[in-house]
Amino acid sequence: MEAFNVAIVGATGIVGQEFIKVLEQRSFPVASIQLLTADHSSSAKLFFNHQRIEVSEARPESFRDVDIAFFSAGAGASWRLSPLIAETGAVVIDGSPAFRMDPAVPLVVPEVNPEDIDWHKGIIASPNCATIQTVVALHPLHKVNPIRRIVVSTYQSVSSSGAAAVQELTNQSRLVLEGRRICPHVYSHQIAFNVLPEIDVFLDNGYTKEEQRLVEETRRILHTEDIAISATCVRVPVYFGHSAAVNVEFSSPITVEEVRKALAQAPGVRVLDDPSVSFYPQPWAATGSEHVFVGRIRKDMSHPNGLVMWIVADNLRKGAALNAVQIAETAIERGYISSKSSVASLND
Repeated sequence: MEAFNVAIVGATGIVGQEFIKVLEQRSFPVASIQLLTADHSSSAKLFFNHQRIEVSEARPESFRDVDIAFFSAGAGASWRLSPLIAETGAVVIDGSPAFRMDPAVPLVVPEVNPEDIDWHKGIIASPNCATIQTVVALHPLHKVNPIRRIVVSTYQSVSSSGAAAVQELTNQSRLVLEGRRICPHVYSHQIAFNVLPEIDVFLDNGYTKEEQRLVEETRRILHTEDIAISATCVRVPVYFGHSAAVNVEFSSPITVEEVRKALAQAPGVRVLDDPSVSFYPQPWAATGSEHVFVGRIRKDMSHPNGLVMWIVADNLRKGAALNAVQIAETAIERGYISSKSSVASLND
């Protein structure tokens, strides 16, 4: 089996460490691996497949022999390094917002639009975590009954803000229980025992950038501008796992049974839906799983073509690292990533 030289940029971050786990657990064909940061901030050593590897700073020359570069170090590093890496013949799979709406860069969820990988020019974007779980659940339904409108409210865990946010939730929870004063740092307000209807900055239209991303990315991945979408994104005091309440209006009436059947056959989806025993997806149970879970499937009493559902997924895994690794796996299967060493030997 062909093996690949891999780099992870942002390896010390919470998503970067999830990349390491996913590559190990899926037995990704790694010939060599570089664990990199976007700056001088770390001299850490991490393990990959029981091998201790020193983390170093990502520089353009770091990628000379790299075949696949996974980025989770923020938009700045992606803008600065990705085009240079692509010029070397490597493929960049970027998890930042840098290229998601660039018409020259495919935005891919492998269960939904793997064919978009075919026209990449060295950079492939992985969507926002909330977008990924939404389109994985809605795409199989959109294929059988085109969707006209989506109203989605997300309940997003603190881990998508990084390790500092996870620690802040722990610290604030302790302070609240001790009756002590809280001074927020990561978020605008206290997150412990609270919910914040503010993720990223507010735009002039009153929506946040996170809400706008969810709208724009969903349309782009589903290849339609016709779907009306409205989103409200809320930060909740949960460590891992994003949840979403989704109201969907279809072109024609659809039954709950038809929806369950379509979702049961869909790749990457698991249906957990038995309200008689309070059986439905929960973020704590989704943590560490590769699937998108759907439950609370029911008719929308306000519209004859409407349906309501509850969608949950691990935001670090399927919402970030796993989706990027699946993009790489799909690109390899479709013949769009080759090992530089293999190409060089063929040319000798």
